[in-house]
Amino acid sequence: MTIRIETEQETDGRWIADAPDLSGVMAYGQTKEQAVRFAEALALRVIAERLEYGEPVPEVTGQLFEVAV
Repeated sequence: MTIRIETEQETDGRWIADAPDLSGVMAYGQTKEQAVRFAEALALRVIAERLEYGEPVPEVTGQLFEVAV
């Protein structure tokens, strides 16, 4: 599984990035790149927390992140 990051620009100019397949991963940024970086970092934190508490984590093979265009 590759963690897919989707982006969208809000009406106020900010960007939002989220990982629909990884609950709890959504981040805002002033630029698309910043929003993606924040979402990727948050995704890693969510996975780490799940590992820490023995919860299931997605099996990642190949590239870790894919940014949807």
